[in-house]
Amino acid sequence: MAYDCPSLKKNMERCNCSADGCPRKGNCCECLHYHLSNRQLPACAFTNDIEKTYDRSFERFAKMVLG
Repeated sequence: MAYDCPSLKKNMERCNCSADGCPRKGNCCECLHYHLSNRQLPACAFTNDIEKTYDRSFERFAKMVLG
């Protein structure tokens, strides 16, 4: 992790990431940077059932919101 997040505790209460051991969990800035650099969105952009598939691609997000 690049830096300590002052909002980590608050973020953890609402983070729906199901990736066990993720070093970015609850650190939204690091999470967003990581996923965007991989053409993905973070878990919080998806419903829980879709998030658990680990397909966090832009294409999957578009499919989710467009139906």
